Amino acid sequence: MKVNRVALLGLLVVSTICTLGVDVSQLFSTSVYTCLKNNGYHFVIPRGYCSYGGVDAHVVQNLNNAKAAGLATDIYMFPCRGKSAAAQVDQMMSAISSKLFEMVWIDVETNPSSGCGWGTNHSANCEYLTQIINHIKSHNKNVGVYTSQYMWTNIMGSKTACPGVASHHLWYAHYDKKADFSDYS
Repeated sequence: MKVNRVALLGLLVVSTICTLGVDVSQLFSTSVYTCLKNNGYHFVIPRGYCSYGGVDAHVVQNLNNAKAAGLATDIYMFPCRGKSAAAQVDQMMSAISSKLFEMVWIDVETNPSSGCGWGTNHSANCEYLTQIINHIKSHNKNVGVYTSQYMWTNIMGSKTACPGVASHHLWYAHYDKKADFSDYS
């Protein structure tokens, strides 16, 4: 019987620390965000910076609408490798009030925009990502990385590449329709 109680307690603890959220790359109204909130969602992460190398035109309105609905907010940055890391961060940070979001997630995945792909030099990719991270931190914001094992390995060279990034939050992208990390490696 004690085993069952311990297992149940473990399940209760896990369920209380898990939260639902969504990332968005288009404009949504406050009513849509309210619907999400009413259906158990707790946070929204709008795109703050687009893959082609510019601030998302809808990010500020999305942040305001999500906050009006009572949701926590972060933003994500899809950097353009062909442009200066610092310039992109500065452009994004100057366009979006720091009061509207808590954290910046950096999207590390294949970039389809012309002149913006990561390239094949893995150590240069790691250095570039580190520049972005350091510049976001210089704006007094926390940083996380959004990636999948596949994307990380292709862009950085191996699962263990770019060890300086390991101390930051990871948004593990894996599209298997299961809300768990049982297959994480």
